[in-house]
Amino acid sequence: MKKIFIALLLMLGSFAVEAQELKWYTDVKEAIAVSNKEKKPMLLFFTGSDWCGWCIRLQSEVLKTPEFNKWAKDNVVLVELDFPRRTPQTPEVKAQNNELQQVFGIQGFPTVYFTKAENKDGKVNFQGLGTTGYVAGGPTAWLAVADGIVNPVKK
Repeated sequence: MKKIFIALLLMLGSFAVEAQELKWYTDVKEAIAVSNKEKKPMLLFFTGSDWCGWCIRLQSEVLKTPEFNKWAKDNVVLVELDFPRRTPQTPEVKAQNNELQQVFGIQGFPTVYFTKAENKDGKVNFQGLGTTGYVAGGPTAWLAVADGIVNPVKK
């Protein structure tokens, strides 16, 4: 009985570790460095985490699923740019998120923007790859759109 309990505990622990491995950056400079090091584009998730119904649906139906977790690890560096109404943020994060909202012309939430970035002469240059938002149909439908942006078929 003790062995079964220990085995079960180890198995549950490994699932918990796997679920926690997905890292969402909130500092874009840090995300750019990781993106360039790993040679992966960034997924910028513009969200209103505590008030936007479609953002919350995207989170629960796609971004917190095992399918997304696996795809994201292989394809992108994740960046959350949140615009909460009730959750406090540091002035630096607020300023960064507002600036990026302007840079990318974000007018509605959720918006998911795929981009590559490089630092050139002390300035960040973004290369937009594409954008999406909420897509009905769960992770399969959403990932089909995202994969088409991140891994376009070469003709």
